[in-house]
Amino acid sequence: MKRVLFGALEALAVLSLSLGGFFPACRAAGAAQNTDRAGESLTVEQAIALALERNRDVLKAREQVEALKGKIREVRSLALPNVKLEATGLRFRDPSFLNSTAFDKIPADFRNALSVTGANLFDYALTFSQPLYTSGKVGTAVRLSRLELEGVGNDQDRVEQEVTLEVVRTFYDLLLAGEKVGVARETVTQREKHLEVVRSRFAAGDAMEVDVLRSEVNVANAQPELIRAENAVRQARAALNHLLVRDPNAPLEARGRLEYQAWQETDLEALGREALRRRPEISRLRILDREAELQERLAQAESRMRLDLKGRYGMSARMPENLWNSSFARWSFSFEFALPVFDGGRRSGLVTQAVASRHVARLSLDQQESFVRLQVRQALDEIRRAEKTVAATQLNVRQAERVLAMMQNNYRYGAATTLDVVDAQMALSLARTNLLQGLYDHVIGGARLRWVMGRPVLPGTMSGKQ
Repeated sequence: MKRVLFGALEALAVLSLSLGGFFPACRAAGAAQNTDRAGESLTVEQAIALALERNRDVLKAREQVEALKGKIREVRSLALPNVKLEATGLRFRDPSFLNSTAFDKIPADFRNALSVTGANLFDYALTFSQPLYTSGKVGTAVRLSRLELEGVGNDQDRVEQEVTLEVVRTFYDLLLAGEKVGVARETVTQREKHLEVVRSRFAAGDAMEVDVLRSEVNVANAQPELIRAENAVRQARAALNHLLVRDPNAPLEARGRLEYQAWQETDLEALGREALRRRPEISRLRILDREAELQERLAQAESRMRLDLKGRYGMSARMPENLWNSSFARWSFSFEFALPVFDGGRRSGLVTQAVASRHVARLSLDQQESFVRLQVRQALDEIRRAEKTVAATQLNVRQAERVLAMMQNNYRYGAATTLDVVDAQMALSLARTNLLQGLYDHVIGGARLRWVMGRPVLPGTMSGKQ
């Protein structure tokens, strides 16, 4: 009994040690797996939140923000005192006086009495340096770093918006693929039912064998479309899992519907102005313009004077016991003035670079503003096209359903052929597919237009600038 008890305790101890080392290293992976198990059915809002939490591009953008914060602290330190504690221990032998040109003039008895021996020298000191005047270099560098932090924040917003748009597109790809599977399966079911009717009529002598053969061919021809639709579902699911940093083969169901919501805003100029005000790419280029101006100031300061205060206080002694004796104190204070006279054209080169960078930033800003206006127009036109498509296909689906029902009834009474029924089935399948595609295009068009304008890609989410 004791042996069993000790064995159980030992196993628990080993298990606790293993888990103690395993969980901290795999905390993120464990959380992801738990979410995967709990989140096999996701709404688009949940998918976006999961992507913004896990997606590697988003995480890299956030780390870049943290890196810039560290850079700001580094640059700010240039304006603060630099204090160091230094200590050295030296063992040396210096025959310099033996090499003196006047050494031979010393009386021989005295000269022979001199000998060079090794000696020790110990010292420690507190040193400091403080910039007093840098012609604005430090302040400009700090402002430049803060501007870059703001710019990296815009980069983060851009990445989050792009990831959100991609998640929305992939999520609705999965929804659309699932709906197309339903249409394909219904088409197969309709053709199988018609095949049963044809066989019954053939058995009763009211149909020809060629009608049976045609119906069997039509059933077989419907299978590839169903297979393609099912494969599209698997591919869309894998793509969405990839964006959510999940196993591509993990089970995942998109919970939602392709719903039509009319777009109310049609003022192209107003939409364009809002896009220019909110788009993170535009804000980033404006920041680059301001950064180039500060870079030019920084380059101009390279040729201006600099004044620093430096000091040192400590002890220097041959014997370690004297290192605490104030008689062996050693200190110095100095003001160091520097004014560049000739730098080989370095400052001129820096100024040229800064001026060119500013021109490039302004040209890029003009180019991006023009491109954003074009994107707004294209996105709005795409929504209008999708709206017209949905309106046309909704009526077409209802008519195609009536035509199919009429053709099926007519065939039962010999007033229609198998080809008539198959044509009606194909027309209904095409009408339903076109309606689904129109709804999908309208949903994605709205998401893209919101992305172009710098709004949250999905209303109610926190992606992008608010």
